[in-house]
Amino acid sequence: MNFLIVGLGNIGVEYDATRHNIGFDVADAFVIKHDGKFDLDRQAFKAEVKWKGKKFIVIKPTTYMNLSGKALKYWLDKEKISIENTLVLVDDLALPLGTLRVRSGGSDAGHNGLKNIHLVLQTNQYPRLRFGIGNNFPKGRQVDFVLGKWTPSELPIVKENVLKSVDIIESWATQGISKTMTLYNK
Repeated sequence: MNFLIVGLGNIGVEYDATRHNIGFDVADAFVIKHDGKFDLDRQAFKAEVKWKGKKFIVIKPTTYMNLSGKALKYWLDKEKISIENTLVLVDDLALPLGTLRVRSGGSDAGHNGLKNIHLVLQTNQYPRLRFGIGNNFPKGRQVDFVLGKWTPSELPIVKENVLKSVDIIESWATQGISKTMTLYNK
């Protein structure tokens, strides 16, 4: 069985370790745990890992956040993976830091990466792992917050949730979305 894991983020060192790139960070952690390696490929950095008889194509789109759907669709079609076997890893302002939510579909909640995926796929019904980044910013400073680096006090929580996110990906691939939602959505 084949799976597509799509970490959302922006390429470039200026975006490394920012809240908006947490999808890239989770994708990196999953690939590292399973002894994979990313290489630049068509519209994405791509890694292929095998685990428990399953093949995972893991991508970090090079199309930038606002055009994430383009890379997702390319790899979905190229690898002939069903949308149900695709998991999008995304940051979420509406969730407090330390909160992880697995969903089988839903709205874009104002997230530009998800908006583009919905537009390209013509559906909002695909699995996603929402990584809460909180919303501790002054009025009018959302962009600075989202593109900002984690604070030293946030880093231990972020690291713990990145590892938990890898567990969630594994659960989703072996036990399915419903069971994973029951186990991890609190």
